[in-house]
Amino acid sequence: MKAKKNNPQQSMSRRTFLTTTAKSAVGITVLPSHVISGLGHTSPSDKLNIAGIGIGGKGKANLANMIGQNIVALCDVDWDYAAPVFRQYPGAEKYKDFRRMLDKQKDIDACVIATPDHTHFHPAIKAMTMGKHVYLQKPLTHSVWESRQLAEAAKKYKVATQMGNEGHSNDNVRKIAEIIWNGTIGEVREAHAWSDRPIWPQGLEPPEKSMEVPDSLDWDLFIGPAADRPYHSDYHPWSWRAWWDFGTGALGDMGCHILDTVFYALKLKYPTHAQASSTLVYKESAPNASQVEYTFPPRSSMREVNFPEVKVTWHDGGLKPPRPDEMPPGESMGAGGNLFIGTRGKLICDQYGVNYRLLPVDKEYSDPPEMVERIPDHSEKVGPWGKEGGRHEMDWVRACKESPENRREASSNFEYAGPLTEMVLMGNLAMRLQGLHKKLAWDGEKMEFKNIRPEETLQVVTSHEYKKVEGRPRFHTDHKTLDAYQSAREWVRHTYRNGWEWDR
Repeated sequence: MKAKKNNPQQSMSRRTFLTTTAKSAVGITVLPSHVISGLGHTSPSDKLNIAGIGIGGKGKANLANMIGQNIVALCDVDWDYAAPVFRQYPGAEKYKDFRRMLDKQKDIDACVIATPDHTHFHPAIKAMTMGKHVYLQKPLTHSVWESRQLAEAAKKYKVATQMGNEGHSNDNVRKIAEIIWNGTIGEVREAHAWSDRPIWPQGLEPPEKSMEVPDSLDWDLFIGPAADRPYHSDYHPWSWRAWWDFGTGALGDMGCHILDTVFYALKLKYPTHAQASSTLVYKESAPNASQVEYTFPPRSSMREVNFPEVKVTWHDGGLKPPRPDEMPPGESMGAGGNLFIGTRGKLICDQYGVNYRLLPVDKEYSDPPEMVERIPDHSEKVGPWGKEGGRHEMDWVRACKESPENRREASSNFEYAGPLTEMVLMGNLAMRLQGLHKKLAWDGEKMEFKNIRPEETLQVVTSHEYKKVEGRPRFHTDHKTLDAYQSAREWVRHTYRNGWEWDR
């Protein structure tokens, strides 16, 4: 039934309703039926109209977990890579450029973004300024400054947000936090996180030859805000994670998953210092293995436990912390996980807090009270970390449908996910700046290092090959000297390619 001409609601857009009529005390945006019929859409309290940006990889799974919602638009720079998803949602409009999609298609309520790391910020900030809710894959952004901008924009535009560190919605993460907060293992002054990543090539020199761009790929859109370079299959579709211009290496890929449990349970925010060691630090790509030690200041006490200064160490490339003496012989520490070392005991777990064990195993521990609300399951699908079908994604869907005034924010909303991502990306900065041979002092509020002088320089590897030098076989390494101060500033806040500038 069409709305009557004298209906004052007729002149208002669907977007206006999604952002201005959510005033009910229960917090759910429920529109009158006569309004819905006038708009021609299903009530947003029933379904969201969602657009996917970057759908060939993780985006496919995220969209599938938006259970019962409308997928109305799909955007990917490579239509061959995205073809299975296009077939899955034949009614969705197809695009290569997210800017054109957002400007043209007016029925989009929310966006799921799962592009390479370097193109997270631009579609997210554009969508948010247009009043659209955003689910953004981890790490939240490619630079520290970008993460800060998105966290501030979420508050300003009052949109529902969620970072794609899906394990944060699992019960185990909350249970481990409750164990820590209850003082079960005492004060934690040392913690570790580790991953077996990378499972793609890193520690690389850029390819010497270019390749013909596939017909299905818009390479210019893939490059986006990064510096231009010729196409090569070493960059797309998957190995982009290794390259500093596009990805954030093993730490960026897995840190927002595995460090999440530590960050949440220990109530962390900005570190004060960091130092790193790794295999060769190349100018273009992340190292094969690394360790980063962060120092965090004391935090406010909670219940029966204090939160003193704590050192948190990240290990990747197969590196792990020293094995706890209390672990039974033959028990694996796992491919990825966490170790909390407290004054009364230890806790070790796999990634996402799964399979947590208190050490020593023969000591009795009291079960802590439940302090944090659990996120409900939304399907019976079982993955490697338990039930996972839509739990994290549907928590965001719920938040999208609640009014800003009464919204319970999604579990890894940008106010939480922004500082977590900043911690992860600052670790990469420490890794790239380790040639300065000192512990770096970080000012989290100002997003800058306090002890890098303008005259300091830094050497990074440009090539490393095995050959005969003066008749003897040996490795020969070439370096490039960088301005350390300016490089650090650029890595904290990027200079974008022409046409991709962002002025807040």
